[in-house]
Formats: sequence, C-alpha cells, structure tokens
Amino acid sequence: MPPAPKPEILAAFEAAKGFMPAGEGLALYAAAVEAGKLGLPLLEVGTYCGRSTILLADAARETGVTVLTLDHHRGSEEQQPGWEYHDAETVDPEIGLMDTLPTFRRTLHRAGLEEHVVALVGRSPQVARIWGTPLGLVFVDGGHTDEHANGDYEGWAPHVAEGGLLVIHDVFPVVEDEFTGQAPYRVYLRALESGAFTEVSATGSLRVLRRTGTGI
Repeated sequence: MPPAPKPEILAAFEAAKGFMPAGEGLALYAAAVEAGKLGLPLLEVGTYCGRSTILLADAARETGVTVLTLDHHRGSEEQQPGWEYHDAETVDPEIGLMDTLPTFRRTLHRAGLEEHVVALVGRSPQVARIWGTPLGLVFVDGGHTDEHANGDYEGWAPHVAEGGLLVIHDVFPVVEDEFTGQAPYRVYLRALESGAFTEVSATGSLRVLRRTGTGI
C-alpha cells in the first residue's frame, strides 16, 4: 500500500482553506514520500493557504528533507474579488489586496509543521531565474493561464533531478467550467511529449510524472 499521512495530518489538511480533494492529497503525499527518499528538497509552486503544503511538509518530515513553497500570495486570477473562488477573509484590509501569507503561516503552525517548510514569497519566473539547486519533486499548482502554467513548467521542470517527480495539478482533458481551463493539461501533454518525463499515476486531476530523460 502507498504511504499515507497520520490521521491528525489528514484532519489538518481537511480543515485548511483550499481546494484539493482528499484523494488527490493522498496521491500527492505518496509521491512526496517517494521523492523525499532522493534526499533533495521538494518544491510547491502555488501555495495559497497551505492546504496541500501540510501533506508535503509531513512527507518531508518523514524523509528528512525540506519543502520549499513559492507563491506571491496575492491570489490567482479566479481568486480575485468578483470571482467564484474569492474569499474575503484573505484580503488585507489596510491595502485592499489579497494576502494569503498570514493564513498560510497559521495553517502550518496549527499543524506543527513550520520547521519543515521554507516559504519563498515572489513571482515564479523571477525566482526560477536565480535558482540552481536540484529538486526531488516539483509540484505545479499555480496560475491556470497558458502564460503562467508554461512559465512554471519552463522555470522549474529543468530542476527536477533524475528519477525525481513532476506533479501537475488541475489537469482536465475536458473543460469543466470557465475557471479550470486546460493550460495545466497542455503542460502535462508537453511534459510527456518532451520525452523527459514518464507518467507514474493519475488521481482525479493530479498527474505524477517521473524524470526519465533529459531536458523539458
């Protein structure tokens, strides 16, 4: 059986703000535990309030590695005011903009996982340009426009180590609504067609790929 988080970790995941279903979360956890055995950091691109980070951080704790999270914490397109996924509680009343960083930090604190996570606050392409460390896992869960999804892939897939995992969320072969889009699906196809990655598993909208070749 694949590794699974302890009940208290799963409860913290389910209590946290966010959108990932439990089944996809369990698949992400199993992938993170496997990737953690490479002894390299795990990276999450697109963090929101830390729901999926809980599972990554617990997997990192189990395998003795560190999770890096990357988010500007201003919310993606569909989370802005006037959109279905907007949460008014995430708006900073002083400046009138979304700021999910405080909620994210509270989420990790409540789960007892702060020491296993290093939070990077910034734009994905900007950070990727100065990054130079191999990664055991890259979890792409950022913006759903083609620009953002391709930027995340082009910026971070090159850093996935040999045998490491590229995990892509919100892969929808068929458009379900105006919010999901298919940019992550197109990136998923691009990764497979590159010959650099081979599919390991598919759970809901979560795809786990392993680096089995070079390039992107």
